[in-house]
Amino acid sequence: MTAEIIQSNTAAFDKVDVDPVTLDIIENALRNARIEMDATLFRTAMSPGIREQGDAFPLIADHKGQMVVGQFGSFIDGFLQEYKGQIEEGDMIWLSDPYSCQGAISHNNDWLILLPIFRNGRLISWAAMFGHQTDVGGKVPGSLPTDGGSIFEEGVRIPPVKIYKKGAYQEDIVDLVIHQVRMPAWCRSDLNALIASCRMAERRVHEMCERFGDEIYVAATDELLARNYRAMKQLISNSIGEEAVSFQDYLCDDGVGFGPYKIKCTMWREGEKVVLDFEGTDPQSAASINFYLNENMFKMFFGIYMIMVFDPQILFNDGFYDLVEVRIPEGSLLKPRFPAALSCRTHALGRIFDVLGALLGQRTPEFLNAAGFSSSPHLMFSGFERNTGDWFQLFQIGFGGIPGRPFGDGPDGHSLWPGFTNVPNEFLERYYPMRIERYETVPDSGGAGLNRGGNGIIMSYRFLQTGTIAIHDDRWFTYPWGVNGGEPGMRAKKILIKADGTEMVLGNKQDNITVEEGDLLHYITWGGGGWGDPLERDPALLELELKRGLVTAEGAKAYGVVLDAAGKVDTAATEALRAKMRSERGEVPLFNAGPDIETLRARCLEETGLPAPIAPVWEEPAMAEAAE
Repeated sequence: MTAEIIQSNTAAFDKVDVDPVTLDIIENALRNARIEMDATLFRTAMSPGIREQGDAFPLIADHKGQMVVGQFGSFIDGFLQEYKGQIEEGDMIWLSDPYSCQGAISHNNDWLILLPIFRNGRLISWAAMFGHQTDVGGKVPGSLPTDGGSIFEEGVRIPPVKIYKKGAYQEDIVDLVIHQVRMPAWCRSDLNALIASCRMAERRVHEMCERFGDEIYVAATDELLARNYRAMKQLISNSIGEEAVSFQDYLCDDGVGFGPYKIKCTMWREGEKVVLDFEGTDPQSAASINFYLNENMFKMFFGIYMIMVFDPQILFNDGFYDLVEVRIPEGSLLKPRFPAALSCRTHALGRIFDVLGALLGQRTPEFLNAAGFSSSPHLMFSGFERNTGDWFQLFQIGFGGIPGRPFGDGPDGHSLWPGFTNVPNEFLERYYPMRIERYETVPDSGGAGLNRGGNGIIMSYRFLQTGTIAIHDDRWFTYPWGVNGGEPGMRAKKILIKADGTEMVLGNKQDNITVEEGDLLHYITWGGGGWGDPLERDPALLELELKRGLVTAEGAKAYGVVLDAAGKVDTAATEALRAKMRSERGEVPLFNAGPDIETLRARCLEETGLPAPIAPVWEEPAMAEAAE
């Protein structure tokens, strides 16, 4: 660590034992405090992205900055490694620049608050919370320019600054930042909500220390981290082999005509440690799809997957990080060189989950997930109110189909992040000049399988006045792949129907689209890939799903199921069709991603209504060689 912690008392804590009952009480108190952090934030923030959708991530860490409870992995280590100043009692840190914290947050829209918690002159814990701001300035409303060539085009970059310095609020710094954004009232309110959330955690930590003593609290956090280490050590030993396994997937395009971009990862175990190596990932993009992947963040992604698949009772935290080594090539899509643009990194972030699921399940295919965490669809809508002249601005996260899984179907139209919720249609219609005419799943869009992939959704927005929209999504060119015989999910599509009836297919990464009164946007997201042999799915489920509008009679044929005009299973016809399909299909593949890239290129315009992306050309010969 390069940050200097100023402590008025000895920094060392006495080694004490914690009895199991006290440990359980402190663990659950920390879990509850983390939930209270969310509740405080959501009840205080103004922007719908945080208040309605929950696009924010809390944590409580030990005195060394290691996350004990949280959701997204620790942001603190990257900050401590880069920060050159002193940290004193009464300080609170505010930052948003990914390059100042080793990518612990990954674009300028994410405002991070870090609160060192001092007690009796000693740093005893940390609290942190970040949330996505609707706007932080820059060249486009929403601050996520698809064609951004550098981070300087993506809004205000906040280096680590003290928003509180020895307890004094630095109002001038806040005013300077707020002056750069399009939604100052929302940003100021959201910032206050982030601060209040961390203050809540601070109070709860002090209450635990008052009850049990400072040394007991520190010893308990140490043990919760050590317990995680022991559990993950066993999981890694049992689940990760020494033989290397690899997987690669693709971002469809960069929004400026080039793609697809490869993300490749290889995994193996060396003794007790698992290695995850991204060698072979494509070089960084000249546009804004780069994802500065913090190594600790990826370790957390790995740990959460392992825990949720193999032992959900384990408290996931930073304790196991020494058991994982992450290697990311410099200058690649996942570790771009400054000042590469980063604002639209969500597509790569989503694709990381698909790649991780494919890696971790290859040794034990029964635990494989299909693809479907494939992006985080965004819609931005902004303009001036016709009657009042007031500026309005929407940032909304959409949902796609979640992949088919070993233990069941993927949810239809669900979020990349389990804790996210949709913005209610009533909210959208109340605060924005739009009407929601359809919000429903797309039948047959989830890949067929023993466990069906979740269907994507169609959101149809009728615009009630002139404004500007931006669309950010992926999986329009490549398919969300199926596994263990499952079929790929449907690809995404965006269709704008003008008030005069003219219909056009829009790009899935496109800014500055003018819409007028009466225009209708069909925002269609991808479906999740299927899991397992679709010919083994219970025909009665297809009959039920036909009634629910999740599959069609034609779509049921992908499962070898024939439904009559009344929606009932024709048993004889089903048995005959399934026998025919089994005899014709050959061996069931482990992964089914549909046609290869060159075939997709050849068919792209016909199938999607859009020209195929052009293969990227790397400016640096050395990086081009690394991509081979």
